[in-house]
Amino acid sequence: MIRVIIGDSERELSNISEHWINEQINRRKRDGLSICVRVIINEDQLNLSLTTSGCPHTATGGRAPNKYESEVFDLWNKRGLNKENFSEGNLIAFLKQLKV
Repeated sequence: MIRVIIGDSERELSNISEHWINEQINRRKRDGLSICVRVIINEDQLNLSLTTSGCPHTATGGRAPNKYESEVFDLWNKRGLNKENFSEGNLIAFLKQLKV
């Protein structure tokens, strides 16, 4: 299962459209809110919670990532989601490239 949470709105990946992502992020930008995106992945060899810089800091995992999780972290960083000024296009590209 993969869930995407933008602010207080949450959907499973299978129910997400590019329009929904654009709407959620742009509405928060217009309202002057920080943009917090969380992607929760619980699949075969993946157990991850990824967050953008606009999210409140929480405790991190207690183990090193496995090779599959490391690949997802690399993709997250490659798409610029670890930076403050990411765009909705960065998130859409990440979700499209996510192979689970």
